[in-house]
Amino acid sequence: MSENPVDMRDGATIGAKKLLAHAAAEESRAFHTLMIAIEDFFLPEESRLDERTRSALTTLLRGMIETVEAEVRAHAIRLLSARNEPDLAAALKADAHPIMARLMRSGILRDTELMTELMARVRQELLGAALPMQAPDDPERPSLINRYVQHPDRVLAAGAMAVMIAESRRHGSPDTGQLSQTDLPAELHHKLVWWVAAALRERAAAVAGNAIDALDQALTEAAQRSLAAYDEGDRLEAAALRFASAVDAQPSELAQLLVESLGDRRIVLFTSLLAHALGVGYPMARDMVLDPRGDRLWVALRALECPREAIAQIGYALSESDPRRDLESFADRLDEIAAIATDDARAALAPLRLHPDYRAALLALDRSGGEG
Repeated sequence: MSENPVDMRDGATIGAKKLLAHAAAEESRAFHTLMIAIEDFFLPEESRLDERTRSALTTLLRGMIETVEAEVRAHAIRLLSARNEPDLAAALKADAHPIMARLMRSGILRDTELMTELMARVRQELLGAALPMQAPDDPERPSLINRYVQHPDRVLAAGAMAVMIAESRRHGSPDTGQLSQTDLPAELHHKLVWWVAAALRERAAAVAGNAIDALDQALTEAAQRSLAAYDEGDRLEAAALRFASAVDAQPSELAQLLVESLGDRRIVLFTSLLAHALGVGYPMARDMVLDPRGDRLWVALRALECPREAIAQIGYALSESDPRRDLESFADRLDEIAAIATDDARAALAPLRLHPDYRAALLALDRSGGEG
């Protein structure tokens, strides 16, 4: 019998270690998946994202990331090509796994402020799209925003036009489906740009070698260029708030403007008119509008002296467009809501007018439990 001069024991040991490591990793993944499934199972039904919201949230997040990625990557490629770094430029240009998938795996997108903004924006968009169309009393009368575009007051006309432009920008190109910008608050846009730049760096780092500094420099400049070009004031919410401020609706005309903005399916304009009239920030007013119970909204409308008929029209429109709302329950409560005294409503809303950071600190202290 011939002897095999090659000792395979080390190779077998290495192979076995790899298999065991893979098995351990798979076991860890399976456990993680199980924990997520268990957590999902025990979520109360009202806390679950419905499929429509989940799909819209995914589409919005992907669109934002792809918009930022396209801008940062394109400029970084131009810089690297001009600086005689063709290999790095090619590495950034090459198709690879989507940046979104990498950011999702990292967990970095579980940012509370980002996801709060995105979920609110998605729910706002879905609510606005589902609002029932209301035929005007006069078929030849232009919609609310179009009337203001034609207004002789140049400030009002310019404000209305800015809202229409921002609406168009928000929804992006119907042909490509790509957004023209993230339309996020500046701080959140800032985070997203740097996350994308870091993910692009990771993608190209394998071929960078000694040229990693050149890659970092190009991506940094590209990210800073994107940030410099971004103007938070161009956001739809900002344009709508400026317009609401220019209109400065008085109590005698506010209710009709609110009803008409919903009839035009302009939920951002409705929310902005509400925010300006109440003297609160847009996020606070948006929370009121999106809350399916609507308690704060009804109190706010009474604080603004909205009559029963206007509240009924607003409640009907919101109930028809949001499956979480109960129209019959609202109808049963309408007399009770309309009977709320204006002064009582204003007093009840006083805590909501506190400085947002101060109010957030008070809420955080309250949620922490215990007393000093």
